[in-house]
Amino acid sequence: MTYRISEQQKNMFGRVAVIYGGNSAERPVSLNSGQAVYNALTAAGVNAFLLDLYGPAGELNPVEQLQQEKIDAAFLILHGRVGEDGVIQGLLEMMAIPYTGSRVAASALGMDKLRSKQLFVGAGLPTPPFRVLRTESDLSLCAAELDFPLMIKPAHEGSSIGMHKVDNASDLRSAWEDACRYDQSVIAEKWITGAEFTVAVLNNKALPAIRLETPHDFYDYDAKYEANDTRYLFDDTLSPEKDNELLRLSEQAFIAIGCKSWGRVDVMQDKEGHFYLLEVNTTPGMTDHSLVPMAAKQAGISFEQLVVEILKEAN
Repeated sequence: MTYRISEQQKNMFGRVAVIYGGNSAERPVSLNSGQAVYNALTAAGVNAFLLDLYGPAGELNPVEQLQQEKIDAAFLILHGRVGEDGVIQGLLEMMAIPYTGSRVAASALGMDKLRSKQLFVGAGLPTPPFRVLRTESDLSLCAAELDFPLMIKPAHEGSSIGMHKVDNASDLRSAWEDACRYDQSVIAEKWITGAEFTVAVLNNKALPAIRLETPHDFYDYDAKYEANDTRYLFDDTLSPEKDNELLRLSEQAFIAIGCKSWGRVDVMQDKEGHFYLLEVNTTPGMTDHSLVPMAAKQAGISFEQLVVEILKEAN
């Protein structure tokens, strides 16, 4: 039975803009997420409409688009730069439009993998050792300090865009150069061999952890959106104590970044059982096959209930 809100709730929410699209490298993902969120909101009885920032033709800028619409609240489902990094959040605050998700500072921090890792270190939370690659001379120093394998990643991209596992010095330069195509700030991170987990957080509480399995070197763009052999597992490979440790660590990371309402925390576990924080996603994917809805379903929360819970926190 489809979850439905009351008439009183519908009036309280008013006219809700599902803001999606944008012009980042993650635009295709955002278009899919936005459509799924819109479908779920309208199925629940919310008076929602889609607003594709920039749009296919780009005839209006975001400010003009927002000014042309009557918006009582915005459900933000933009991924990547401009949408997930605090820019649109700041604009909506200036226009006094309530919106979902994390505020400006937390959005900016969550989008910046380097600043996030520096914050984790300062807060005493575990994260893989890392170095910043600014110039070619940093490559050899990084290899000497961290050794191989390494994970090379742009500091301000999501969906694993521009990320590479590097096993030797000869591949390091090409991986760095490719990451530089997306970002001037590039991180080299010590590779953690072991299980990969993702933990959705809703209203500051962790939902059941998902263990990710893929034949790829890591959970890359193809494994996320195109491959049919990625496995998403809710199982008992973790003891109750380790499972609780993972969930509490994810909540700590979420709070340390300053996140609000909902998000997702990515974590690695090494062969000795130690957990390491990779990053916090403040606006993760939200199709009906995405990780946050998957975790919510495991917790007994339907997709319609999930989007309404997120919308309730808009301010």
